[in-house]
Amino acid sequence: MRRIGYSPGQVLLHWLSAGVILWALLSGFYVSVVDVLPQTKDWVGFVNVSVTALFIPVFVVRIYLVVIHSCADDATNKTLMDHVACLMHKFIYTVTSVVLVTGILMMDRAINIFDLIFIPQPLEDPTWIDRFFTVHIWSCVVLLILVALHISAVIKHEMCGRRVLKRMTF
Repeated sequence: MRRIGYSPGQVLLHWLSAGVILWALLSGFYVSVVDVLPQTKDWVGFVNVSVTALFIPVFVVRIYLVVIHSCADDATNKTLMDHVACLMHKFIYTVTSVVLVTGILMMDRAINIFDLIFIPQPLEDPTWIDRFFTVHIWSCVVLLILVALHISAVIKHEMCGRRVLKRMTF
């Protein structure tokens, strides 16, 4: 993608999104795979639900900015790899959206945001809750793979002298 730079708002939302997504994915998978104390698992679940619930409106703003500063800008000057990168970013946004929506719909209790805000459980039917839980887990796996590919691509570009991280600074 040959865009010269991003607005400070886009940069802020990128790094905020990266932090939330990495924290939620890595901590969530860690407590699911590693034998940890039940209190640790409960605490990570509480923090992840709270942080990701607060992240949803931030992510909506990020998607809005992506749409108004679309990859379609100046599409005639883009290489095939620029188009592939744009498509991959859209795929990351789509999978992140699925993770966030299914994360809400799989809740089997009220959504507790740092003990300050309580949002009623959206679904009551255990069958649907289980289905959304399954979709949530698999979409988290896909998102983790996409994030790993994204980070790998950034490292590859930086090592080849294409300073892609420079565009993501303030």
